[in-house]
Amino acid sequence: MPGRFITFEGPEGSGKSTQIKRLAEKLEAQGITAFCTREPGGTATGEAIRNILQHDAAGEPLGERAELLLFTASRAQLMDHVILPALERKEWILCDRFIDSTMAYQGFARGMDVEVLDRINDFAINHCKPDLTLLLDLDIERGFQRLAERYSDGKGSADRFEREARDFHVRVREGYHKLADREPGRFHIVDADQSVDAVASNVWNAVKGALL
Repeated sequence: MPGRFITFEGPEGSGKSTQIKRLAEKLEAQGITAFCTREPGGTATGEAIRNILQHDAAGEPLGERAELLLFTASRAQLMDHVILPALERKEWILCDRFIDSTMAYQGFARGMDVEVLDRINDFAINHCKPDLTLLLDLDIERGFQRLAERYSDGKGSADRFEREARDFHVRVREGYHKLADREPGRFHIVDADQSVDAVASNVWNAVKGALL
């Protein structure tokens, strides 16, 4: 069986990290090696960039173009050093966010030119798009309720994107739906406002139908 590349997308609080782990366990039970990674991150360079983008590690405000290019630099490093080698080994890659996050957040939410972002993304990923993108769709207010629960013990705090205004996140969600309309063959929308088990079942059915 050839390697496959699956990405998980969605607004804040949609449960991507949980569902990636559940899918990896299901694939491993089927005898399929699955490697989980994330964006930004997944490499030493990418994790350093993640700290700048999400946790203000540079200690200064980021311009929109700098933000975009840092995301795509992390992506290019992940592509060259993790994703492409894994696919060559016929492994499955599950990635928490990828090119569509850039389109939704920097494109539709920040208002950057979508056609320009398409070209930059294509360069960063060396023309290798995901085989399947699972969009975990969730109402914005419901997502922020989940975030409040996540941070209620005081052990964490909202990152730079989670602190954006609600209307920013509304545009992110709307952007994701526009992307799904643009590429219906690649996207599969999953209602994330269900139990973890129900979402995992829907994710598995989507993967079976598309790739197995």
